[in-house]
Amino acid sequence: MFWDQWFGKRGQQGAVKYKIQPLSDPEIATVLKKGLSDNIETLQQSFERCSDIIYRKISIHGHNRVCLVYIEGMSDTQMLNQMLLEPLLTEGLHDDAPEEGVLPAILEKRLIAAAQIKKALDYQSLEDGILSGEIAVLFEGEQQALLVNFIKMEQRGIEEPTSERVVRGPRDSFTEMLSTNTTLLRRRIHSSRLKMESLVLGKLTGTRLIIAYIEGSADAGLVQEVRRRLQKIQTEGIDGSAKIEEQLEDDPYSPFPQVQNTERPDVAASSLLEGKVVIMMDQSPFVLIVPMSYWAGLQSAEDYHERFFYMTFVRWIRYAFVHMSLLLPSLYVALTTFHPQVVPTSLLVSILSSREGVPFPAVIEALFMELVFEGLREAGIRLPQQVGPTVSIVGALVIGQAAVEAGIISAPMVIIVATTGIASFVFPRYDMGTAYRMLRFPLLIVAGFIGFYGILLFLIALSVHMVTLKPFGFPYMAPVAPAIKSRFKDVYTRARYKGGESQ
Repeated sequence: MFWDQWFGKRGQQGAVKYKIQPLSDPEIATVLKKGLSDNIETLQQSFERCSDIIYRKISIHGHNRVCLVYIEGMSDTQMLNQMLLEPLLTEGLHDDAPEEGVLPAILEKRLIAAAQIKKALDYQSLEDGILSGEIAVLFEGEQQALLVNFIKMEQRGIEEPTSERVVRGPRDSFTEMLSTNTTLLRRRIHSSRLKMESLVLGKLTGTRLIIAYIEGSADAGLVQEVRRRLQKIQTEGIDGSAKIEEQLEDDPYSPFPQVQNTERPDVAASSLLEGKVVIMMDQSPFVLIVPMSYWAGLQSAEDYHERFFYMTFVRWIRYAFVHMSLLLPSLYVALTTFHPQVVPTSLLVSILSSREGVPFPAVIEALFMELVFEGLREAGIRLPQQVGPTVSIVGALVIGQAAVEAGIISAPMVIIVATTGIASFVFPRYDMGTAYRMLRFPLLIVAGFIGFYGILLFLIALSVHMVTLKPFGFPYMAPVAPAIKSRFKDVYTRARYKGGESQ
């Protein structure tokens, strides 16, 4: 396996055991009191001015012996009535003053019909459970509470991926519910070797994360490094996977993405099988995959759902257009400004005749048109879905035609910028395409000052930067640099499946 060839066989030696604990404040994590009224008062102080916190007291033999605490809208009230309140009120307790520990045991083992019940011994665990949507059951004379999992929150159904569409392949995507996302992975990998470790980040948000990997396939050092970096994140709140992604990157100032994100479960599952680590976060439909390589950013999920020779041809086209999106405007500017002798005479005459009367140099033309195109692209994204594409297309046609007729922009420049824009849409991953869009502008400026020499120096510096990138200790350009010849077959071509393996 590719990852074994680089990391070695350390992953098969067994990972170091780590016990990941949620972030908690030791001053808050005080044990519960025996008095029911004291515990209720402490919770009311913590949830002061929280009108959605419901306190439901239950009287047994004329005394308030039990209190249910939950958040309105986050708990299933129908399940609460049928599986908890009804058995408790109808069957009740025959003993007026049961011994300590008996009342929680009776409710847990006989009266409460719930699949998941856990105990809370301190206020921090109790509050965390309530804020997660669980129902807290407090007792008179007990220094423990029960947390009943009757969580029910509105959620989006499993839909077709929007950012990574394919013609042939699975149509499901991750959602904002962490339990749904873990299920989507479990459905694809039926093995006990698929490990999912839980972690909580954010002192205020208490965001739950899952570190998923296949034991024996993922390198033990990689898993340990992922744990270490996540545990180092100290923040008040996590409201998106992008915040985690930025803090996991080795070089935050690099334009290239170093952590892969996807909303497709099949991509995450195949990455796990390759020995990578997947990080899932609650309230985010995108999961993170580490480590990421440059070639993974140029590969589409559809590459592995079509016949190998056809997808090899498509991959070559993709690579050609990827480099075209970066180099085409700069090459045109360098040719027309500094190296016209390289251009065939007939083509040069056509270009010069079209540029006659244009008041700006080629580099200013290109920068202006590129900025307009990027503005139209952003406008199309932000506008309502019904009018966004129309505005982008009509805007580009109208502005381009009007600029050419006014003599501000030459017709060849419009063709170059339009072709570059089309080429920029072949990127299968948005963040990789964004990196090339950003790099196009400094390369254009350099080409406008020193021509081919500037382009060559820029590409050398860019290549050096990419080769020196090592996200999570893994070379960004592998298996090309350093060369791992056994993996070349799945870089420049789409390897053929034979006998269950890529050939």
